[in-house]
Amino acid sequence: MMVFSKDGIISRKEHVHKRNKKLCIFEYIYFARPDSVIDGVSVHTARNRAGEILAKYHPADADLVIGVPDSGIDAAMGYSRASGIPYDIGLIKNKYIGRTFIAPSDRMNMVKIKLSAIENVVKNKSLVLIDDSIVRGTTSECLVKLLREAGAKEIHMRISSPPFLHPCYYGTDIDSEEHLIACKHSVEEIAKMIGVDSLGYLPVSELGNLIGNNDYCSACFDGNYPTLVPADTRKDRFEKGLSQRNQDGETV
Repeated sequence: MMVFSKDGIISRKEHVHKRNKKLCIFEYIYFARPDSVIDGVSVHTARNRAGEILAKYHPADADLVIGVPDSGIDAAMGYSRASGIPYDIGLIKNKYIGRTFIAPSDRMNMVKIKLSAIENVVKNKSLVLIDDSIVRGTTSECLVKLLREAGAKEIHMRISSPPFLHPCYYGTDIDSEEHLIACKHSVEEIAKMIGVDSLGYLPVSELGNLIGNNDYCSACFDGNYPTLVPADTRKDRFEKGLSQRNQDGETV
């Protein structure tokens, strides 16, 4: 830890190696690029494994497997390989718009701009739709509507992560359980709300099999935080701290 003060710069190392490392498992599921290798584990391979596990726990009678770009595609390939159901590209991503799960509002319109369905691929087909997560449910609902409007006959949604049940205090923009759809509704209720014929999540017990070890943080799924939960959990606590003035009247 580098400490910068009026007395100079100090490098403090007494805290190093005192706790086991816990890397965010959501890096492998969603955040990292598929060509990344984190701690010797290929992100592409981890997502493939997620799809294979989903096919084992949540099989479906369908014509095609499609993935939600970008992080759902690798898992869709794994599901296709394990299930024997053909994989195809059913959704095309607009490369000029950012992520929508962290957008504070108006996600529905953003998703419509971000993704479009290939009608010739999905029309009159029973689909297995693979996505990386469901946070609030609005994005998933919009995706399903896009595919229904394009003529999809059935949509069996499979999620390559467990349900989000707890807030994250380490950087992911999930700050309150009241915004997490899985905290208030069962899997069957969520399926009905987003308009799919069936819904299946990756079991939390299988997360270690994605990367071949248990050195990860999965607190957003299971509530097992690797550190103490902060007393002040407001998202804007750092911004407010920066705007306060010290005793000398200077902004700190």
